[in-house]
Amino acid sequence: MFSLEGHTAVVTGGTRGIGQAVAVALAEAGADLILVQRDETSTATLEAVRALGRKATIYTADLSSAADVAKLVPKILADGHELRILVNCAGIQRRHPCESFPDSDFNEVIQVNLNSVFALCRDVGAHMLTLDASPVTGRRGSIVNFASLLTFQGGLTVPAYAASKGAVGQLTKSFANEWTARGVTVNAVAPGYIDTDMNTALLNDPARLASISARIPAGRWGSPDDFKGTVVYLVSRASAYVSGHVLVVDGGWMGR
Repeated sequence: MFSLEGHTAVVTGGTRGIGQAVAVALAEAGADLILVQRDETSTATLEAVRALGRKATIYTADLSSAADVAKLVPKILADGHELRILVNCAGIQRRHPCESFPDSDFNEVIQVNLNSVFALCRDVGAHMLTLDASPVTGRRGSIVNFASLLTFQGGLTVPAYAASKGAVGQLTKSFANEWTARGVTVNAVAPGYIDTDMNTALLNDPARLASISARIPAGRWGSPDDFKGTVVYLVSRASAYVSGHVLVVDGGWMGR
């Protein structure tokens, strides 16, 4: 039910944190990996995947560049890869008070967190729709986008991030409406408060850290490994009837 044997997965944001854990999990389930990175200086994920006996290849692209994003999938396909899985995990954060939030930072966050997600879903999804259904997963392909608790909430000093992640939730549902019946499932994962580099500002603010931690029913912040099983589930036969869903992984925060 959870096998991904013989499939190739494209993962963005896989050099560290949640993306790295997810890439390793996909390899553990049998998938080969295409890792989309800004450059090739970080090879830890590549080496971890290869240590599991799976293939791994790095393709470089700056997701803040629309031109780089436009060239990415055509290059991967020209190299002969058949893509069955896409995980859009890359994301950036910029913090300023709303009244002084710079246009440049807002536009950069929207480009990386939303525009690149749209373009990759469109381009990889169009390829998936040309494939026959896989005997392993029972469908042509699977896409997982990373949303956030700020898909549902506004946050503080993060209007660009909240706008981008709210849109990712709706984008996921829109693609799912058109593609599920055609054999491509599209879902999103919404992390809660996770101990990663993106949350350094919160982790270093004692008052906010205490306030947030007190409201997590699980009694702890999440870790990247908490997303391994979640993503494997969403791209495997186990979730054959799940599409257009935003799966919250937050230690119970949303239900508090």
